[in-house]
Amino acid sequence: MSFQITGILKVKGAEQVVSEKFKKREFVLTDNQSQYPQHLSFQLAQDKCSLIDGFEVGQEIKVSFNLRGREWNDPKSGQMKYFNSLDAWRIETNMAAAAPTNNNTMNQAGSTSTPSAPPVFSASAADDDDLPF
Repeated sequence: MSFQITGILKVKGAEQVVSEKFKKREFVLTDNQSQYPQHLSFQLAQDKCSLIDGFEVGQEIKVSFNLRGREWNDPKSGQMKYFNSLDAWRIETNMAAAAPTNNNTMNQAGSTSTPSAPPVFSASAADDDDLPF
């Protein structure tokens, strides 16, 4: 399943090397769309860890992500446990918030110009790997 959400970048974590074959990076997005702010933790994995580099805490961003669920059998208790993760695969500036109120802006000389779009940081859909857990 693929979803999108827009919010404010609250926390930008450091890259963590979990094993020789797996690395991840977490970040937190604050969603203010409901009565109470929601602080959502996302994960970037493998080659996607650098997607958050071009963004600053406090910036409004749009995140495309997959909802992942997995089960794990606790060897000590034999009890089955379930985990969810929000795996981000594209991060971009929120164009609605960044766009001016009209399509043209005035430069200092008084002529109109169209603002250039900010860069989009993304990974291709072909990189959608199944993680080892």
